[in-house]
Amino acid sequence: MPVKTEAVGKEYPATTYEVGLEKIREYANAVGQTEPVHHDREAAKAAGFRDVVAPPMFAVVYSSPAMGPAILDPDVDINFAAMVHGGQEFVWGEPVCAGDEITTRAEVSEIYEKDGKGFYVFESVSTNQDGDEVVRATWTNIVRGV
Repeated sequence: MPVKTEAVGKEYPATTYEVGLEKIREYANAVGQTEPVHHDREAAKAAGFRDVVAPPMFAVVYSSPAMGPAILDPDVDINFAAMVHGGQEFVWGEPVCAGDEITTRAEVSEIYEKDGKGFYVFESVSTNQDGDEVVRATWTNIVRGV
């Protein structure tokens, strides 16, 4: 069954995530980030950050709520039983710090078939409360046997 491409270009409602100090600390602990800038306000400020700074891959925490509706959209029509993670690419901008309010927008950027597999590519853009881009991400899922 060929992939449906009608959803390409579809945008989803933005989500907003308020970054908490303890969430940053918990995430840093979970991924083994022991640097003081991820735990201690004074160390973060001494290093030039506004507050405790999130590790880069914390991007998944605040962008996932925007990505869920896109990936689960029936118009996209992903067969989850045959899906594998294809990859993620991130381009970071302004660092994310405790107290930031991050807004993420997601859209379907590509859907195509190659070698009997469906490729579902999404893009998300996250900005902080000042309108500065904090991360632009490309999320790729592959569905076998389309």
